[in-house]
Amino acid sequence: MTAAIDESRSSPVNPSERIGSIDALRGVALLGVLAINLVTEFRVSIFEQFLPAARPAAPLDRAVETVLMLAVDMKAFALFSLLFGLGIAIQFEHLSTNPHRALLLFRRLIVLLALGLIHLCLIWNGDILTEYAIAGLIFLPFLFGPRWLLASGAATFLALYLALQVWSPPGLFPSFAAIQRDVQEANLVYASGSFWEVMAFRLREIPLIVPLHMYVFPRTIGLFFLGAFIWRSDVVRKPDRVLLFSTAVACVGLGAALIFLKVNGVLTSRSLDSVATPAGTILLALGYGATFVAVAELTSGKTLLGWAVPLGRMAFTNYLAQSVIFCWIFYGYGLGQFGRLGAAEALAIGIAVYIGQVFFSAWWLRHFRYGPVEWLWRTAMYGTQQPMALKGDPLARKRRLGHHSSLVK
Repeated sequence: MTAAIDESRSSPVNPSERIGSIDALRGVALLGVLAINLVTEFRVSIFEQFLPAARPAAPLDRAVETVLMLAVDMKAFALFSLLFGLGIAIQFEHLSTNPHRALLLFRRLIVLLALGLIHLCLIWNGDILTEYAIAGLIFLPFLFGPRWLLASGAATFLALYLALQVWSPPGLFPSFAAIQRDVQEANLVYASGSFWEVMAFRLREIPLIVPLHMYVFPRTIGLFFLGAFIWRSDVVRKPDRVLLFSTAVACVGLGAALIFLKVNGVLTSRSLDSVATPAGTILLALGYGATFVAVAELTSGKTLLGWAVPLGRMAFTNYLAQSVIFCWIFYGYGLGQFGRLGAAEALAIGIAVYIGQVFFSAWWLRHFRYGPVEWLWRTAMYGTQQPMALKGDPLARKRRLGHHSSLVK
């Protein structure tokens, strides 16, 4: 019996053992990531937001952009960072009896780095996987420490992130002239260039994009620490609905208040003004996460969020698929819609793609254990081909018919 348990805890997490509320939260967060990427990076140059508007946007487009910037921008990414740290902590614990635990997790992050670099260089330079892999390699050794070390790491790196917003290193951010030149070239190349022209320009843009990552890199690591600390604190495994809802109300309320004060220019202190939005973003991400986990614990919540579980289980596959789809829609080698659509039109396309992924993910996981990229990731991590098809699995029927019930596991 003990040998069987040890063997199960030395191999990939069985789909039936996953925590459905976390998968559901990841699936919902993916919509926020899609919306921001689509409106601010695929539709137009990522640097256009730093320049004066060339022409006034339609009222509906302004409304969409305002809602996304205030309620979703960076919050979805912060939530994903938190979930990534929590996920590594789950893997770390699951492999507790494996003598090669550190090597396996190191290999997992190296594979992620390789896939991220492929995504970054060949598909889309808005990639976040490379940053996650590098941050994960820094974070990994600390998982061997006690819980207080995780809390200290979260506080240290998040404080460093907020400090960077006040005392920014000189010369780190691209100059206004460099941004202006890049936007002008992007409007030509992305809108009408061939695949090779787009890829060449994408690679030339990377030195301008790296500083954007450097500003948020400490936050990414800090949220990894915080996610691992949350897992070790049993907040997810043994959820307390009162605590979760109280946390949700407090974090959402305080986070929204900070952003409101910033937007309305109420803060007179330069330091407070600089950290209001970054701090509010972190608080809102925590509040969103607590809200969804708390709702998932309700009987009605299990039904309400069940559709997002397959999407969250295949988040890696769906994230990369979104890049391929949106590059084809907006770049010159595809439909060439770059710079032609307003925020509302682009978001409508994104929602249609997302809904398609919801149905595809549910269909796929009725037949297979993992998403295609998730399967590749696990196979490369363990160095042996992982089982893929559910056919012949004695639990296959249970998984096909009962995936909604996984919210309680």
